[in-house]
Amino acid sequence: MLIPISSAALRENTQFENLFDTHPEVSLNFKHIQEQLLNGYHKPFLLVDSSIIRHKARRFKAALPRVHPHYAVKANPDRRVIETMIEENVSFEIASSTELDLLLALGVPAAEIFYSNPVKSRAYLEYAASKGVEWYVLDSAEELRKIVSVKADAKMYLRIDTPNIGSDWPLAGKFGTHLTDIKEIITEATTLNADLAGVTFHVGSQCRNPQNWRVGIERAIKVFSDMRTAGLNPRLLNIGGGYPVRHTKPIPSIDVIADVINEAINHLPKHIRIIAEPGRYLVSDSAYFVCRVVGTATRNGKRWMYWDAGMFGGVIEVTEGLHYEILTDRKGSNISWSIAGPTCDSVDVLMQEVLLPHDIQEDDFIYIPNAGAYTTAYASNFNGFPLPDVFVI
Repeated sequence: MLIPISSAALRENTQFENLFDTHPEVSLNFKHIQEQLLNGYHKPFLLVDSSIIRHKARRFKAALPRVHPHYAVKANPDRRVIETMIEENVSFEIASSTELDLLLALGVPAAEIFYSNPVKSRAYLEYAASKGVEWYVLDSAEELRKIVSVKADAKMYLRIDTPNIGSDWPLAGKFGTHLTDIKEIITEATTLNADLAGVTFHVGSQCRNPQNWRVGIERAIKVFSDMRTAGLNPRLLNIGGGYPVRHTKPIPSIDVIADVINEAINHLPKHIRIIAEPGRYLVSDSAYFVCRVVGTATRNGKRWMYWDAGMFGGVIEVTEGLHYEILTDRKGSNISWSIAGPTCDSVDVLMQEVLLPHDIQEDDFIYIPNAGAYTTAYASNFNGFPLPDVFVI
């Protein structure tokens, strides 16, 4: 029997979700975890069900028929995941030359790969240009000049700032040009005769406020007008990522978000190409992350639990506020635990005061559903601990 992190909290969330999300999400069937464990356990692993990736890709397209998804490779760059996306006619966005090489090796046309890292090294730009990448993002006049100096005929899209209210991880600040700087960038593009051809924005990761997309689209439409006034030819709207998946908080379904987006783009001319960059949405629900308890301890009356995967081994997002559902085979009453990873680094503490069964002990398994995104992609060999395995069914 699997015991959730907090049954009462989950029941409360479920009642809310039934109102907020009328189309329940699909999650990997736990029987596949049981079957995998029959082969033995050697280290933490991620088990991915490719059929769920297909389901999510098709659901995204059905909800947003005018918006073509470009999967954010960084969410889960496993080759088999990428192959599934290709089979579902999903395109891609990248942040590095390594991600580019992965896609090219699988036959993805370079002209359909969007380089969406707002600040790129000159060497990476030169490499991407040499391979035939045409589309590049920017959010400053400096990056515009850099791109043009490497590839004069590059097609570029401007990342603008937009509200991140209601997102679990606001992404504003590091990237996104502010409204006061847009005129300078447009002027620079016309001076250099550059093809500044589109606008993009990001509403923040795990965004539970659909109105952020509306505001972003409205701002993009205003920038389009400024571009045309300056003599440019805008023809791309990239509405970015941020589409939420279910963990322990209620979320708006893709259908609810799509209602807002579809209304906002309804009057855009047909020649405007519209794309999005879903990452977490397409892969998170497809997988369970499985690890094991390596030990427990009691210090000054406080209970500690140590896993063989911590912030360096695939579970780093919990340190930034992501609340995964945590399952165990134990059936004891819940007590408060502090949870840490296996390394000797003092920052490798995942969670404090988490309610889990009191009888959890060494060698017990920990199961984390909906963990297909940003787990193995973040993992490292720090302290000599192995990378998690990835199994795909």
